Amino acid sequence: MAHSRPERHGVGSSGWLRAAVLGANDGILSTAGLLVGVAAAQATRHEILIAGVSAIAAGALSMASGEYVSVSSQADAEHADLQKERRELATDPVGEHAELVGIYVSRGLEPELADKVATQLAAKDALATHARDELGITATVMARPLQAASASALSYVTGAVLPLIVAMLAPQRSLVPTIAGLSLLCLGTLGALAARAGGAPVLKGTLRVLIWGAVAMAVTTALGRLADQLLH
Repeated sequence: MAHSRPERHGVGSSGWLRAAVLGANDGILSTAGLLVGVAAAQATRHEILIAGVSAIAAGALSMASGEYVSVSSQADAEHADLQKERRELATDPVGEHAELVGIYVSRGLEPELADKVATQLAAKDALATHARDELGITATVMARPLQAASASALSYVTGAVLPLIVAMLAPQRSLVPTIAGLSLLCLGTLGALAARAGGAPVLKGTLRVLIWGAVAMAVTTALGRLADQLLH
């Protein structure tokens, strides 16, 4: 008898993938935007690099703390729902069984079959069954605050270092176009890889980050030049 090969789906990695992509994208875009803005204001390379290093440190800590707080709130809500479900299973097992049967009937099963399915699944692990089918909580998609925070911080630093390296090596007179151009190339590559990993259209994912990246760097460049004119 032939065994079917297990399918791979993007949902299993959606949590860490979202955090990693968001962190790297923000690292590239915010750091590159800051660097081109400062460079457009006629700052020295030394000043540009100090601004870049400071931005990386602040941005990584901000991303990590923000992601940790956000995902922790989600984890707290999931924990509270599971605790409530555990109490309801202990105090009203008949009502919880009927609720589960109703869920399966609403999904297309006949009442008798729904009753059998609910009985068999609950007999194995009632809480896991209710968590999955009533609350939509599974081990695959449960919130993991430390994992999300670590992925955000690490990916932010990885992304942010790229425009900083360009700022260190590019000629002073062409810092703005070089940082902007190479950063957009990195953003487009990241968008394509993220879309491919998540099973989304590659072109759409690439264009989305390129457009917003170009707009952001154009705005920061204009603001940097305006600030230079107003302050001198």
